[in-house]
Formats: sequence, C-alpha cells, structure tokens
Amino acid sequence: MDRIALLLVIIGALNWGLIGLFQFDVVAALFGGQAAWLSRIVYALVGLAGLYAITLLFRERATT
Repeated sequence: MDRIALLLVIIGALNWGLIGLFQFDVVAALFGGQAAWLSRIVYALVGLAGLYAITLLFRERATT
C-alpha cells in the first residue's frame, strides 16, 4: 500500500511540475480532459494517496 501511494504521489507531483513549467496536464491529455470521469478518478486517487502519505510522516522507522 505504501508503494502504491508513493507512486501515485510521484505521478501527481510530476504532473503538477509539468503544469507549472509547460502548462501541460498529462492526466487530462491521456484521459480526455480535466472534466472527463477517468481523469477525475485519477485526480481523486492521487489526492487520496497524498492523504495516505501523510501517515508515513508519523510512523516509526524500522532499524535494521
């Protein structure tokens, strides 16, 4: 679960970087625009992954 959340957060961060630098939204380009239902699902999953990633900040690290 941690890796999936991290992957989605990375995808979201790269997408925001492209939006900021080049005004290009990869998710919208791939899935039919920002209002398309598939794009909205991707945006929602990235948002949920970001919320889940907050919990990673408060976990104890395993020392090996």
